Amino acid sequence: MKILLTGSTGYIGKRLLKELLEQGHEVICLVRNLERLMTSEQSMESIRGIEADLLKPVPSSLYSLDINVAFYLIHSMSTSISEFMNEEALSAGNFADFIKQTNCKQIIYLSGISNSKKLSRHLQSRRNVEDILRNSGKNLTVLRAGIIVGSGSASFEIIRDLMEKMPVIVAPTWVKTLCQPIAVGNVPKYLTGCMLNPVTFNQVFDIGGAEILSYKQMLLQYAEVRGLKRHIYVVPFISPRISSYWLYFVTSTSYYLAVNLVDSMKVEVVCKDMRLKDILGITPLTYRDACQRALERINMDSVQSSWTDAVSLKKTSNLFQRLEVPVYGIQRDRRINFIQGNPQQILNKIFSIGGETGWYYADWIWKARGIMDKMAGGVGLRRGRRNALDLKPGDSLDFWRVLIADKENMRLLLFAEMKIPGEAWLEFRIQKKTDGYYLYQTATFMPHGLSGRLYWYTLLPLHLLMFKGMSKALVK
Repeated sequence: MKILLTGSTGYIGKRLLKELLEQGHEVICLVRNLERLMTSEQSMESIRGIEADLLKPVPSSLYSLDINVAFYLIHSMSTSISEFMNEEALSAGNFADFIKQTNCKQIIYLSGISNSKKLSRHLQSRRNVEDILRNSGKNLTVLRAGIIVGSGSASFEIIRDLMEKMPVIVAPTWVKTLCQPIAVGNVPKYLTGCMLNPVTFNQVFDIGGAEILSYKQMLLQYAEVRGLKRHIYVVPFISPRISSYWLYFVTSTSYYLAVNLVDSMKVEVVCKDMRLKDILGITPLTYRDACQRALERINMDSVQSSWTDAVSLKKTSNLFQRLEVPVYGIQRDRRINFIQGNPQQILNKIFSIGGETGWYYADWIWKARGIMDKMAGGVGLRRGRRNALDLKPGDSLDFWRVLIADKENMRLLLFAEMKIPGEAWLEFRIQKKTDGYYLYQTATFMPHGLSGRLYWYTLLPLHLLMFKGMSKALVK
């Protein structure tokens, strides 16, 4: 079967792509950055990548695509409320106009459970997208899910952050809200089971787990799975804004994502129409089982995708246009160290940097910088990394984003996603000379105006300390 997949570099998209390839389908991935897809996927023989930004009309040259089914997995919650609603509507409209011109027989859209009379703006936006996709004239299948629980999912990582760090929590009243979480492993099965299945044409289904729980119960059940003793006390006077700040500073989530999550957590997301599990013969996992599987994945360091995979920050929306590090109008710190030992060991250290491993020197400076970034509304240092040993282009790495992860040519290039008055790159490269191997470590900063230059020179003493110490520690 010929499949068009949007959102293939996102949390669900990566997992669905793997499922489709395992089933032997031919997949066309419509992505905004073709470089990211081509460098991050290893099984390219069954994948064709096409580049299009759905915030703009799709080029007419793509109307001739031969496809049977199209998956629409474009979502946005990491920008401001007004922006994400407008962007979701615009993207869906452009996609519907495009798909209308193709021979596609079915669109499958992963939406959100919206059975309450009063919906959050996030859920209302999902409903709007459903209506827009219906205007394509194609058979539309809508699957509505609530909280998705799995290694790397935003909801699970927030739960994990809270329970691992806080023995006692004073929580807002929304922790009493009911939801029906679904294990991430069940989601691709539902999606693929609907492909060209006439029973699912022009239907809307709710997909959820085996039980209905409050957010408080979810937190405490996670603690039980981990063997942690935790206490949660609910108070009525914590406002949504305070709740958002609480999630933002305590967990690894971004500020806008925290705002949109809190807005949605006040609304019950419980399934009403669960016919699809019987139609497809799927047995939903319990929440406890989903937590155990997620923790096993994390412990085995085999997290397949993370919520941070989706690049949504404005400064990195055209991320892979920054592969060429500028050489003019910049500030630079370059360190060159001779490698006395095995260069492969040094390369492995480089590709293990950040996350739980740290930065090999003056970690307190990196942590302080992460706190400063959070205070300024940035991503902070808590995002960590998807895998302790493996890096791929597009991965988040603390407050960096991976641009190039090329072990064969011994090069790692990172781009800063922290709040700074400019743009920054950090590059590690091992090169062979006549007398042996050398590590080249280069920090490049392109200041934006006077504030950018003041920022660089104000932090220059710390930069000299941390970059010098890190390069020496890497080759030690």
